[in-house]
Amino acid sequence: MNEQICCDGIIRRDFLKIGALAGAGFALPDYYEASSTGDSKGKAKAAIYIRLAGGPSHMDSFDMKPNAPDTHRGQFKEISTNIPGTRISEHLPKLAKCAEKYSILRGVSHSLAAHRLGAEYLMTGNRPMPALKYPTFGAVISKELKKSAEIPSSVAIPKSSTTPTGFLGLEFGPLETGTSPKAGEPMDIRGLSLSNGLTLEDIDRRNDLVKRYDTAFGNFANEDKILSGMDEFSQKAYFMMRSNRTREAFDITKESSSISNMFGPGSFSQSCLLATRLIESGVRLVSIQLGGWDTHRDNFNRLKDNNLPNLDDGIAGMLQALTAKNLLETTSVFVTGEFGRTPKINPRGGRDHYPRSMFCLLAGGGMKGGQLIGESDAKGEAPKDRVITPDDVAATFYHSLGIDHTKEYHTPTGRPVMIVRDGKVIPELS
Repeated sequence: MNEQICCDGIIRRDFLKIGALAGAGFALPDYYEASSTGDSKGKAKAAIYIRLAGGPSHMDSFDMKPNAPDTHRGQFKEISTNIPGTRISEHLPKLAKCAEKYSILRGVSHSLAAHRLGAEYLMTGNRPMPALKYPTFGAVISKELKKSAEIPSSVAIPKSSTTPTGFLGLEFGPLETGTSPKAGEPMDIRGLSLSNGLTLEDIDRRNDLVKRYDTAFGNFANEDKILSGMDEFSQKAYFMMRSNRTREAFDITKESSSISNMFGPGSFSQSCLLATRLIESGVRLVSIQLGGWDTHRDNFNRLKDNNLPNLDDGIAGMLQALTAKNLLETTSVFVTGEFGRTPKINPRGGRDHYPRSMFCLLAGGGMKGGQLIGESDAKGEAPKDRVITPDDVAATFYHSLGIDHTKEYHTPTGRPVMIVRDGKVIPELS
């Protein structure tokens, strides 16, 4: 899979590794599960968040402008979908055949043209602030939805965002697979198997060291935001290592051929297959990252030869598989980049950063599919009439999961912060 490679780069934090656990290949934010605050009141019980890292061109995918000037229109033709009046790129034929399963939001708009800031906005529903890191969807869902002690609450394929938990703390961080699945091969997830001759007895001895540390330092560890989760982390990680259910959830070779044949052999498509399996096993939020959308040059070849076919394979297969497993109504799906790309084609045959107009896809979780919501103007340069913000999309996503986006959390300093401060639920999807 083409991971996140952007023109301005995004520095990714290397998470703290603790000696007693690092020997087993664990990273501290991985494999946490916090106590549940209750069942979801929405239709969805779980979610899949797909991040198209780099910012996909709306003009060449889901918001084409065949009547725009040559300077804007691009090289691709649009095709009809199975929903009358909905047309998308010719390089998304599989998604065209299942358009009833998802809704396209057009004219989604904001003003942050930097990759990191745009990504944080779309992954939290809150405009980034220098002094406050908001928690991403995975952290909030891990905190709010009921979960199994045997299965990780949140899984990131292959990795998470820069600061996935924000001010909530490391205990709500995801299990990172560290790699993408390969067709026909079981995944070797770091931390779910032992290596280099390590035994469970070795882990027991190292866990005893952690317990002695806790005894020696008393309440200090409980008061420190980083150290407070160590004991729970070690117990959860150890329990999952012993769990056949957890290991089998990551083994795509155990999937039936009727499901696996819905997906292509590419790593993104196989990641989407894994996501459906993880959701079926009880994971509450699976995030998948597909990079390569930062197309400042050679936009059209890169999209038609790689990005769009991969996206088509993975998303269409995932929606069909969730339907076949009777999971689509209880699984909310959110597909987005951090912004769109300039409607006007640059001299290098590319398109540049453009947050004023972009698309998002929403599906499942009781949200009605087959809709076009919002519209951009004739050149794809801005919303035509109605502005949909990332805050609105996030509020709608949470609403489908029964999470009140206006609920207040408190930062470590006691500051009250809403989950999503400014968003409103999109009525067509509620």
